[in-house]
Amino acid sequence: MRLATGAILLVTAIWGSTFFIIKDAVSRVDPIDFLAVRFLVGALVPSLIFLGRLRRLSWRQWSIALGLGVLYGFAQIAQTTGLQTTAASASGFLTGVYVVLTPLILWALFRVRPQRVTWVAVALAMAGIAVLSLSGLTGIGRGEALTLLGAALYALHIVMLDRFSRAMDPVSLATVQLIGIAIICGGAALPTGIDFTPDGVVWAAVLYTAIAAGIATMVLQTWAQRHIPPSRVVLLMAFEPVFATLFAVLFGGETLTLRFLLGGSMILAATLIGVRAGPGDRAEPLVAAD
Repeated sequence: MRLATGAILLVTAIWGSTFFIIKDAVSRVDPIDFLAVRFLVGALVPSLIFLGRLRRLSWRQWSIALGLGVLYGFAQIAQTTGLQTTAASASGFLTGVYVVLTPLILWALFRVRPQRVTWVAVALAMAGIAVLSLSGLTGIGRGEALTLLGAALYALHIVMLDRFSRAMDPVSLATVQLIGIAIICGGAALPTGIDFTPDGVVWAAVLYTAIAAGIATMVLQTWAQRHIPPSRVVLLMAFEPVFATLFAVLFGGETLTLRFLLGGSMILAATLIGVRAGPGDRAEPLVAAD
């Protein structure tokens, strides 16, 4: 349990480290083109390394893993497209809604009732995210709606990954998911053509986000969710804006503010409450390890 918790925190820290990197990269190239190249690299590398494992997967396992990847790919596209017309602070808050949506989706689809202390932790985490990320949400336009759609898809991915990850090889499942993400992001970029003539800064961002924030985090998350419930996963992932702000202060030239200290403390408190709570009920995995 502790090792899996540490793995999710590491995943969240890596995701948080990408914000200031991607912000610089997408100012130089189209965001969808960036996603397409990032996940093409992210899928190609592990596919070549783990080709033997992929050949041992059944067609059913391939279809499930690809489906999970497609779901995550649509979430990436919705969030990235929404960010083009949404303030960064509003986008951060709206994306963080997946913390609340995950236990709601889990309850709605599989009748897994969250513990009361989990709801307390979720509410505190959302309040912390609001303090940390929200400086002014003025309305729900196209960009905000797309960002909320992305948050819902992230939450659904966490829930569905929990249902399937425990019965499948985590490395193979993660690799096929990356293939699914690459297919969706590449398909989204094809109608207008992929115009990708980046400089060294963008290539560094592609490689880091593809390998560290793509391959490594997908494997770690897939493995960790075999051992901890999704309600706890999302509470740990609530650390993402804390890490994002921390990296931005250390490497992106931003200033440490009282809002960061207050919001980060609230999220830390929520995470500790959630981690100390019991794991709750978990249904049996939905797919056999064939």
